[in-house]
Amino acid sequence: MLHISYFSRLDELKHSDEVILFHENKIIMDEKRYTWKKETILKHVPRDSILLLVASLENRTFVLELAADVSLSLSAELCSLRSLMFNEEGEFFLAGKANQIIDWYKTHRYCGSCGYETTLNKNQRVLTCPSCETQYFPRINPCAIVLVTRGSEILLARNARFRTGFFSCLAGFIEIGESAEETVHREIKEEVGITVKNVRYKKSQSWPFPSQLMLGFHADYLSGDIVPEPAEIEEAAWFNVFNLPAVPSAEISVAGELIQLYKQEIEKKYRMT
Repeated sequence: MLHISYFSRLDELKHSDEVILFHENKIIMDEKRYTWKKETILKHVPRDSILLLVASLENRTFVLELAADVSLSLSAELCSLRSLMFNEEGEFFLAGKANQIIDWYKTHRYCGSCGYETTLNKNQRVLTCPSCETQYFPRINPCAIVLVTRGSEILLARNARFRTGFFSCLAGFIEIGESAEETVHREIKEEVGITVKNVRYKKSQSWPFPSQLMLGFHADYLSGDIVPEPAEIEEAAWFNVFNLPAVPSAEISVAGELIQLYKQEIEKKYRMT
């Protein structure tokens, strides 16, 4: 069995290892490269740095959160994680996973039960309190995201808190005691005032803003008129699949993929008639 070490120190890195560098929630990039070799960063990061394992399939990849901005000394720049969304899909999700690991590490340095400083475990991705033995594993927040359809129309909305200009599917966090399907019914009713039927699961996607697991669903319209919840929804409407507004890309977003798949389904029906 392959032994995996979930954290490492700088002097323990191999030449084949790669490191992702973050500073204040931004990734340090040189043009389109966002992973660094030990030899390049050795003079620019503290020698006692703790690096957290991100992936170890072929070459190991670690992540390091830096207190100081070393981007200029590396002839690089600070970029938002979202700037990687249009790079290759594998790059975005590897960097996203790294961001989630850093967020977990930063927010659990001290035990939430007794306040004692936690310690890393080389054999598991877990932080443990040596005082009360409470364990803190990386947390994932499950969300339901749903495409609601009515014939050749789909329900899309713009979020009131994020003025991106994009219309997308409705989504919400799964609450305690709910199934994902119950979340779909509740969120749609709360956010736009309609009811749906025939809720079916399609696919999931990890989403690192900050640490979601998006569970993608498709539901059919049942009844009601659209009445947006103003605190959540800026605008919501039915759109014909052949005349859509700006929507998320199917290459990077489960919402975009749900929309694309349904559009293809409708197009196929039209070709057959």
